Amino acid sequence: MLIPIIVHLFQLRKFEKVDFTNVAFLKEAKLQARKSSQIKKWLILCMRLLLLACLVLAFAQPFTAKTNAFKSKKETVIYLDNSFSMQAKGNKGELLKRAIQDIIAHVPENENITLLTNNNVYKNVTIKSIKNDLLQLGGYAATPLTSQAAYLKSNTFFSNQKSSLKNLIYISDFQDSNQGFSIDKDSLKTNYFVQLQPVNNENIAIDSAFISSKTASEIQLSVLLKNTGKPLENLPVSLFNNDTLIAKTSVSIDKEASTTFTLPTNKIINGKISIDDASLQFDNSLFFNINNTEKVNVLAINEANDDFLKRIYTVSEFNYTSFALNQLNYNILEAQNLVVLNEINTIPNALIAALKQFTSQGGSLVVIPSSNITIDTYNNLLQSFQSTFIHFNKTEKRITTINYSHPLFNNGGVFEKQVSNFQYPKVNGFYNINSASLSSILKYEDGAPFLFQNKNTFVFTSALNKEHSNFKNSPLIVPTLYNIGKYSFKIPDLYYTIGKNNSFEVNTQLQQDAVLTLSNQTENMIPEQQLFNNKVLIKTSETPNTANIYSITNKTDVIKNVSYNYDRTESNLLYSNLSTTENINLNNSVAQVFDTIKSDSKINALWKWFVIFALAFLLTEMCILKYFK
Repeated sequence: MLIPIIVHLFQLRKFEKVDFTNVAFLKEAKLQARKSSQIKKWLILCMRLLLLACLVLAFAQPFTAKTNAFKSKKETVIYLDNSFSMQAKGNKGELLKRAIQDIIAHVPENENITLLTNNNVYKNVTIKSIKNDLLQLGGYAATPLTSQAAYLKSNTFFSNQKSSLKNLIYISDFQDSNQGFSIDKDSLKTNYFVQLQPVNNENIAIDSAFISSKTASEIQLSVLLKNTGKPLENLPVSLFNNDTLIAKTSVSIDKEASTTFTLPTNKIINGKISIDDASLQFDNSLFFNINNTEKVNVLAINEANDDFLKRIYTVSEFNYTSFALNQLNYNILEAQNLVVLNEINTIPNALIAALKQFTSQGGSLVVIPSSNITIDTYNNLLQSFQSTFIHFNKTEKRITTINYSHPLFNNGGVFEKQVSNFQYPKVNGFYNINSASLSSILKYEDGAPFLFQNKNTFVFTSALNKEHSNFKNSPLIVPTLYNIGKYSFKIPDLYYTIGKNNSFEVNTQLQQDAVLTLSNQTENMIPEQQLFNNKVLIKTSETPNTANIYSITNKTDVIKNVSYNYDRTESNLLYSNLSTTENINLNNSVAQVFDTIKSDSKINALWKWFVIFALAFLLTEMCILKYFK
């Protein structure tokens, strides 16, 4: 670096003396020439030093970048919400479709990313390789993740490397689910949240349908609609049986409205209720089924009067049969759904064995003890259900507590509200019990159980005859025993909700290795099922995942139809306010987020600027040499 300076400072040129007469003028001219020459030399020296410095820096290839850009690896995880609320229209079309277009346009084609939706994961892929999959992502998720669950799931796709730069891009409309949403603070990860917003929050949905009343000839089907937009004076509501329009009406709706259709009782209906609404489409239809009424088989084994059972288990809904203990034909047990032991004093060993087999095959059992039982025989039966009678207590007690959350009372519209001032029934004596596990349905005033359940067995701890209890005269007896009867055979509901834990029973017998299937015109699936002697228990949750009517078939034989509908939670277009959420970078544009990430990770090379400066200094030096006198 010093060599150019030394060369520049040495005066290597030789000067020739010339005599001149006017010495004073020469002295003055020589002085001015020396000053100008000295300034020129220093300017040239500066230009040359700057030129050389710029060339050195240009070859060093300097650049500028944020500190994180020096990380050895970049990890990008994109969560794309494809729930039904993303059907809403934004400024540039449907929110989901617009988000897909922005992802394809702004993510570098060959950059490795992980992209997940509510029902799919594309791990360590490039946009180029999944472009067609994204463009065909027209199906919305019937069972979306909650915001918190989606965030936690997205984080599982990051590695544990502390040297990598991690970016989480969370794209959603953040529909308000009234759930807490916490974001962890991680210096190695940046959370980019993109909240897509629709142009309006108006939507009309078919919320639910139910049978409001039923007679021997007619069924009243009530339909509830909800509106999050402006009031509407005339909304058409259509009812189809298969593809045939069988009824049509119109309603005026502000926030909620209901309408009722009248249907014949003895007709199979594969129904669909439909409205026209330009906003969300998934909640414009609701499927339901009305099948032939299946009766529940109830058998009473008596050593006491069973008139109260006959009045409850009527012929319109139950096949009720009754036998005295000494006249019982054990062969009919297999065909029953519910067996009632009505105040038997001593249970024969053969009946105990038959009832154990019966309950193991899914049958339900109600045990009503007499006041003079042979405890050993009862305990021989009850110990299979982890409970035993201890002794008879001749004490009067009131039945004061109802377990309103028990399935017998919370699914049948038994109580509109919890009652605390009803006339309590009472007993004059009861059996103390010993149980490791029980579910109390009705309790005495001291908390001891009057009626308890273990699996599919229901046990009273007192006799129900009028000498020992007035429970038969209580309003509780009808809903209690009626719902136990209905509980013993789970007839398919009007419809089921996709994503819920659903179960129902089909009254059929299958050959060995045979299975029931759920199918329609486009889908065929084998649901989870459990085979018993005279029925099949079917359980579903996330499948089927498309709202429609499905046939339950045994090979090619259609047994009955069931309907599945989407959850209506997302029909209400309310959205979370994320402005106060900590540890996130909030945006409303997918394109803006990717531009920000690109800018943050961009490395700006400076060598070109130094080459330009070197040329500028060279030109400046040439100008000084040529024009500076």
